[in-house]
Amino acid sequence: MVALATGALLLTACSSGGGGGSGETGDGENNGGAEQQGLVGFADAKASVGPAEDVKGAQPGGTIRVLQRDSFAHLDPAQIYVSDEGMLATLIHRRLTTIKMDNKGEYSVVGDLATDSGKRSDDGRTWTYTLKDNVKFEDGSPITSKDIRHTFERQFADFITEGPTFVQSWMADNPSYRDLLPGGPYKGDHLPDSILETPDDKTIIFHFKKPQNDMPYAMSMAGYAAVSAEKDTKKKYDKDPLASGPYKIQSFQQGKSMSLVRNAEWDPKTDPSRHQYPEKFEITFNHQYDDSSKRILSDTGENQRATTFTNQVDASTVPQVMSNAEAKKRTVSGYQSYVAMFAMNMERIKDHKVRLAIAHAMPIKSVLAPYGGSAGGELAGGTISPLLPGYEKGYDPFGKLKKPGGDPEKAKQLLKEAGKEGMKLTYAFANSNEDQQVAVAVADALSEAGFDVQRKELPADTYYDLVGKVDNGYDIYRNNWGHDWVSASTVIPPLFDGRKVADGANNYSHVKDEKINSEIDRISAIADPEKAAEEWFELNKYIVEEVTPVVPAYYYKQMQISGSKIGGAVYNNDLSGIDPTKLYIKQ
Repeated sequence: MVALATGALLLTACSSGGGGGSGETGDGENNGGAEQQGLVGFADAKASVGPAEDVKGAQPGGTIRVLQRDSFAHLDPAQIYVSDEGMLATLIHRRLTTIKMDNKGEYSVVGDLATDSGKRSDDGRTWTYTLKDNVKFEDGSPITSKDIRHTFERQFADFITEGPTFVQSWMADNPSYRDLLPGGPYKGDHLPDSILETPDDKTIIFHFKKPQNDMPYAMSMAGYAAVSAEKDTKKKYDKDPLASGPYKIQSFQQGKSMSLVRNAEWDPKTDPSRHQYPEKFEITFNHQYDDSSKRILSDTGENQRATTFTNQVDASTVPQVMSNAEAKKRTVSGYQSYVAMFAMNMERIKDHKVRLAIAHAMPIKSVLAPYGGSAGGELAGGTISPLLPGYEKGYDPFGKLKKPGGDPEKAKQLLKEAGKEGMKLTYAFANSNEDQQVAVAVADALSEAGFDVQRKELPADTYYDLVGKVDNGYDIYRNNWGHDWVSASTVIPPLFDGRKVADGANNYSHVKDEKINSEIDRISAIADPEKAAEEWFELNKYIVEEVTPVVPAYYYKQMQISGSKIGGAVYNNDLSGIDPTKLYIKQ
């Protein structure tokens, strides 16, 4: 999933940051999920039973005020693939599985609507799910296998354009999946039982042509949450969906406000990960980061009961927070899922020594500086986040952590060896304030290394459309990427599979390497997630060191702050932010 370099909303389930996080945390109790995350295992039926363990000190009642920058563009689960909507979905939508963070800060994939995280057979080609008893939509109608079948079949409809496409592509065994069920189920057509089988009201069986060992992770995505077959209003569902989580939408004024109230049909005995402590969430929009930060930092009046789902403490406010012991206790901090990196267009920069010269010259400390320095991220050596299993701390193939300002002499030497001194580089960047600052630092560093740098400023709102073209005319450009779930299988294949070089694809460097392609196929078939994680990191090393299509810059971090009357605030790595399901009002 791609993150905008500008810190605007991203096409993902998490928030991009770009600045404002913290290298430190508040009080330890508030940061259960902020540390490096290891392997997230698949839980059994026993671990999938509700209710969720109580949050220490939690009390029911009260209204939480939520300050958000951006309004929700989509409420239909199938259209949800961005940070703020994904956070909202944890309160209103349920899916077959979910990622549970317990009170110790440990994570697991548990059954949400399903009785467990899934039963694997046929070497991962078949996955079976059984629905729990007493799971309902907000109107009291039971959630059955008919609804789950409909949930997945409607993903093929033309009006579903914004959500995840993993499962649809697996079903079709083809990234171009819509021909499998043109138009979806709305004219009475259905997927054959050989692909999606519902033998009774409680059982759903997925059949794939290839092993899909990450299925429990995929099922936990907000984009695959349940949609009522009877109450599906197609495009209109995007503005008025039927809730299945602990809260439902009472009112929504696009661009202004949203009210969430308790869903009386939600049964806590069926839910192992969510709570229903507040009576209500009152969400207001158009709060820029500096606005929400200063309001909550003030801790006056209604701001004492205020928090945010995805806004972070802006970089200019971080020093005030960190120098105020009382305010610092009200923060949560942690890694986000994104890694900032620079793609080098291998259609244009064919010499590996030239790419190595760029890597050594890149001033990654200056790249991070406009986003808050260590408050906004941690300098990176590779493409795989510290949140992913298999990550090796301290990996630094180009010595960037020791020389974060760049090594112009080493770069000059490599450029001379390549016979490319004075080589022209067209460097594209987004026209945000932060990226303009980065552009100056990067251009100066590359010029010092012996390149003739031509800067090309691009509109932020169409930046990825422009650099995403194969024939884009640029040599180097920033691309940030975050995992969709806790596996590098959602990082390495989309970014570096040479069979996926096309306009709009995510292989921004246009790398085509047979070893990378064959290793992607081999590792994707490994059933043991721990073994697969180790192999993905080894492939990451080959990509960074031997091919060098990108220069890693930093791992995103962020800080969020809440009012003094907000309890239960913890940082959730899976959400890349505060966990709204654990919040309560201190009475």
